[in-house]
Amino acid sequence: MKKFQLSDIELYYTLPEFITKDKITLADDEFKHCCKVMRNVIGDVIYITDGEGNIYKSEIEKIKKNSLSGKILETISYKNGLKNIFFCIPKLKSPDRLKYALEKCVELGITNFILFESKRTIGRIKNIERFNRILISAMKQSLHAFLPVVCTASLKSIITNSGIKILFDQGSENQFSFNNNSAEKYYFLFGPEGGFEDGEIGTIDSSNKFFLSNHRLRSETAVIKCASLLTRGF
Repeated sequence: MKKFQLSDIELYYTLPEFITKDKITLADDEFKHCCKVMRNVIGDVIYITDGEGNIYKSEIEKIKKNSLSGKILETISYKNGLKNIFFCIPKLKSPDRLKYALEKCVELGITNFILFESKRTIGRIKNIERFNRILISAMKQSLHAFLPVVCTASLKSIITNSGIKILFDQGSENQFSFNNNSAEKYYFLFGPEGGFEDGEIGTIDSSNKFFLSNHRLRSETAVIKCASLLTRGF
């Protein structure tokens, strides 16, 4: 795999089914942004990701009313070293603070998110599609090639999932450290603004409870700090 450093480009996203061996199609909002906003024309070179780890350097060949097609000149492929990491984030009272945390995590390379409700969760999520759009935009802005995935779940369902649960608790005596075993799934649990009730997290082993700072952090700050620590090598 060749290693590339991309900068100063505009990255677009298309569905994998719009890509063949040497041709690629851009449609709908992505097409409009490419041709109507960025004013790209036939012969221009653009970069498109399929959200599955590939970025395609492509030359525009045809422009139609609602789509364009291009010739793939080069494929740049990446590996997702954090695909087994799931960030379990509480639904926050302020949608803007949650949006900010998600954007920064995507910029740092986190790709799996679960928004959960617990007994003391304050916020509510009414439109998950809005967050999907936010994540796609953050992926393109930061020139990442993996489409972030976000879903909702109850805290109970996360706890009962197979995989290792890691809880961030200000009262823990364990300073956070982590060695990623790619064969395992890891669920990183961040506390809601109202905190967890003891009965909700009692099954998590104390050795998997960590503190991130000597000071109390807001939920979104803890999420971003953890993402920064995890992605230092990526």
